[in-house]
Amino acid sequence: MANQKEGSNLKFGFIIVAVVVLFFIGLIIFKGPTPNKSTTGSSIVGRKPASSSIVNKVTSVSMATLDTVGLGTATNLPTKVSAPSLTNNSKPEFFYEGAEYCPFCATERWAMVIALSHFGSFSNLSQTTSSSTDVYPNTPTFSFYQSTYKSNYISFVPIEIYSNIPTGNGGYTSLDIPNSAQINLVNKYDASPYVPASSTGSIPFMDFGGKYIVSGATYSPTVLQGKTADQIASSLSTPTDPIARGADGAANGMIATLCKLTNNLPVTTCDSNIKSIEATF
Repeated sequence: MANQKEGSNLKFGFIIVAVVVLFFIGLIIFKGPTPNKSTTGSSIVGRKPASSSIVNKVTSVSMATLDTVGLGTATNLPTKVSAPSLTNNSKPEFFYEGAEYCPFCATERWAMVIALSHFGSFSNLSQTTSSSTDVYPNTPTFSFYQSTYKSNYISFVPIEIYSNIPTGNGGYTSLDIPNSAQINLVNKYDASPYVPASSTGSIPFMDFGGKYIVSGATYSPTVLQGKTADQIASSLSTPTDPIARGADGAANGMIATLCKLTNNLPVTTCDSNIKSIEATF
């Protein structure tokens, strides 16, 4: 009888263990895997304050690194135009029009922040991603919306016309509203014969002091795909990295163009290597 009772207790114990195991398996199945909030390729709806660590990495890419990269893999470099000078507060104006949903704008902002940081300083930069439903979805980037830029050499005027927040009718919510002069500028120079007819109205659009323009990204968005903002920022100071060869190369094209407008000031930025790039425009 003692052995029968002991066997019954053992059998009962196995049943309890099995029930407990099945219970926890059920919880796991019901709950599903815990999502990784820092998953590569995740989207930011709207924008958030930019990480100081990421901003510091991007704004501290040295001229030595940029000189090593040269133009890298950058293409679609600034094109000279014959137009009235574009100035703001008695300084050459760098005008930019883009949108937060735009993956090509997302790509270009990395190079823009690098380049502009060698002429002045940003505050209130935001982080965002391009649209999750466009090509190159969820490309990490900055947003210039409500940011501030200070420089003794140039004036930077950014316009982010749309967010990445869908309206439900195929569009995105509005942000900055360009004034009539800016609308006329884009309508005239972001069109044939200044850009290919097939690119009319493309963003990003950039005007450097009324002397040079760019329509579209100046390096391939593919190098940023599958990367987090921190991974992109950390790659910019490694000259052999494909991201650096794209973004730093594009930044050098912008720096050389801006140096032409500032009579090669500041001298620490407009060095001999940048002057050699200037000579190619």
